[in-house]
Amino acid sequence: MKITSAEFVMSNSDVAKCPNEPLPEYAFIGRSNVGKSSLINMLVDNKNLAKTSGRPGKTQLINHFKINKNWFLVDLPGYGYARVSKKEKKTFQKYITQYFLKRKQLVCGFVLVDIRHTPQPVDLEFMEWLGTNGIPFAIIFTKADKLKSEEIEQHVSKYLQILLEGAWEEAPPHFVTSSTKHMGRDALLNYIGQINAEVT
Repeated sequence: MKITSAEFVMSNSDVAKCPNEPLPEYAFIGRSNVGKSSLINMLVDNKNLAKTSGRPGKTQLINHFKINKNWFLVDLPGYGYARVSKKEKKTFQKYITQYFLKRKQLVCGFVLVDIRHTPQPVDLEFMEWLGTNGIPFAIIFTKADKLKSEEIEQHVSKYLQILLEGAWEEAPPHFVTSSTKHMGRDALLNYIGQINAEVT
């Protein structure tokens, strides 16, 4: 799939106020500082579309971007260790879960994890919550440029093995990416293109 247009549509914290268009949506979520904004900018080939920050927790709203005028990329707040008050964090968690449970246009979530780290409890819990609620998702391993090529396979293999030792009968689809090297871009966009062809 080629990206011909990418435009910011709106930010808000109320699922009921999200765009009222019958277009498929793909939600990107992960722990704070996992490289979500950089990945989104790499996907759409526009380094200024999603706001990146050295400070974790920059994304604090549901952000809708319309891609090719026929699907939405949704940038959700990071969960985990953002430097925000407990009250704010509670609010994030509430509208994150409301988005996934109530948004009929959502066709797939992408859970971003840093490829260098072992599975974090908060990521595993969130994936399990998605699975329990029957919400389709795939895993995106970020920052693959930080590892040597032989290490990439080892880290991914170990991660998926831990998933299978837990509650999962089979591992979700996964992608290995690097925003700085544009790694994984085509595979991810083709995956979205395939789903779009099935749902539209």
